[in-house]
Amino acid sequence: MRRLRAIFLALCLALAAPPAAAICNARFLNPITEVCWDCIFPISIGGFSFSIGGSRYDPPNPSFPICFCPGLPPRIGLAIGLWEPARLIDVANEAGCFVNMGFELDFGLFSVGRSTPTSLYGTDTGSKWQAHYYLYPLISWLGVIVDGLCLQNTQFDIAYISEIDPLWQNAELTNLINPEAILFANPIAQAACAAECASTSAGGATIPGLFWCNGCQGGLYPISGDVNSHIGGIQASQTVSAKMLARMHRLLLARQTQNESSALCENDLEPIIRKQQYRLQVTRPVPSTAGRYACSTLGASTQFVDFRREFPRAGESFGWLIWRKRNCCAL
Repeated sequence: MRRLRAIFLALCLALAAPPAAAICNARFLNPITEVCWDCIFPISIGGFSFSIGGSRYDPPNPSFPICFCPGLPPRIGLAIGLWEPARLIDVANEAGCFVNMGFELDFGLFSVGRSTPTSLYGTDTGSKWQAHYYLYPLISWLGVIVDGLCLQNTQFDIAYISEIDPLWQNAELTNLINPEAILFANPIAQAACAAECASTSAGGATIPGLFWCNGCQGGLYPISGDVNSHIGGIQASQTVSAKMLARMHRLLLARQTQNESSALCENDLEPIIRKQQYRLQVTRPVPSTAGRYACSTLGASTQFVDFRREFPRAGESFGWLIWRKRNCCAL
């Protein structure tokens, strides 16, 4: 009886104890060894393209190699296309964890929305995350390609912090910036996303007409830190990264950079995300730096990259490097 009482008391204490604090596994991203550099391919000149490394989907490029930019004087150049590491996204399980930058901040009263499981019908099915969005013009820093038109004159910057955005914390409030979400909150619209899941997982393209879909991760709406169906940390954080990109487009902080037409001289504002111009590479806790699935299409299945990339305490927050397709007129 004494042993039973001791076991019972230990169980009671364990249940009554507060949950262990999350560990912020933040570490500065090494731009040399932790970036999948063959993800820059394919590189195209007009309709001709070449690639090194794994075979990856590439959206359509201009068919004619010569391009024309109006102005005084008008300019003529080559229509080129490449993938550039352009943005970073943190997906953290606690407020103030800047996963890719290697530090942690205390937001005090603004530290709301700590990542926790969310419930549906009495069971834990989803999760909630904080996120940060960085401007990260890595190619410009390294001087790999010197061209004023093809590369934005952008400095590194933290462009968005979710902890201080009340719309990110509440899925209903965020409908203020995307009221069309109500049109896709039904089983028929969500079932249509299965077609995009099959396409992206087979190495194909996203489906532009299904702009409310995120492939195998379900729907993009609501564009907040909520993940309705949490399968694993990689899957959930990829979902949040896609939502962050969609949010930046809606706030007019992201532009269209992939264009197969002759309008290659400037980037247009696009409030609805152009999914085919993005690839996602996981950087934290363990970077994926090689292989066909190192930088997968938006909405592709995560089963090829999630092995040993989530573990207790020191591996529960995630970082993503965003590869962006750029077509431009190089002079």
